[in-house]
Amino acid sequence: MYNITFNFEQKGQQSITLTNIEGDQSVLEVALKNNIDLHHNCGGVCACSTCHLYINKGEDFLEELSDKEEDFIDRAINPRLNSRLGCQCILIGSSGDIEVTLPDQTQFLGE
Repeated sequence: MYNITFNFEQKGQQSITLTNIEGDQSVLEVALKNNIDLHHNCGGVCACSTCHLYINKGEDFLEELSDKEEDFIDRAINPRLNSRLGCQCILIGSSGDIEVTLPDQTQFLGE
């Protein structure tokens, strides 16, 4: 089981830690199942960059960055070395602690 902490760049949002999260799902799926706003204009199929986030801790518990994902991260707003797409961050292994930061979601229109 995983523990995932979601931090937010958006003002007024408090960090949220989710516990006992099962593997074999994406960080995007975890966020959506727990009412955490993470845009996903393409529906979570690695065809845009709106589910862009930053991995602060626990990258070893996520599937590796693919070339396709890297191409879309280059199109994201304010990409960093620890940037990933939430739809491509599949939880692997059996357990671990992961910490992510979501960019300000108000910069995106629609979903």
